[in-house]
Amino acid sequence: MHDKPKIEAFTDGACSGNPGPGGWGVLLRMGGHEKELFGGEAHTTNQRMEIKAAIEALRALKKHCAITIHSDSKYVVQGMTEWIHGWKKNGWKNAAKKPVSNQDLWQELDTLAAQHEVSWQWIKGHAGHEENERADELARRGVPTTRTE
Repeated sequence: MHDKPKIEAFTDGACSGNPGPGGWGVLLRMGGHEKELFGGEAHTTNQRMEIKAAIEALRALKKHCAITIHSDSKYVVQGMTEWIHGWKKNGWKNAAKKPVSNQDLWQELDTLAAQHEVSWQWIKGHAGHEENERADELARRGVPTTRTE
């Protein structure tokens, strides 16, 4: 019997203005192999792009994996390791009984995460962490630029 693939993902989001044009970036690593992913949206927020990066990391997996997602976003890491359980129990309301911000993305991330064995790891951003810096670069590359025709 084969062990499930072990993957590391380094994710980041970026926004030019908040809200504004934003991008997400993912560096996936399995053994000696790496894959870079990035994309963006014309009108979004930094938090949405941080969640979107984690979504895209999971969406890229073709089969059941053990994955560690490294993010410099405490919002994403705490959202998935602490807050989401209460949100689901309380009908997607936060502690203040208000609808959870970015519920659409949290639900998508939760659905995708349930298909894998996911570990969430917070890393300090912009602190010289090589893979985090690469994910940040990819996220900035994903930010759409406005062009005048």
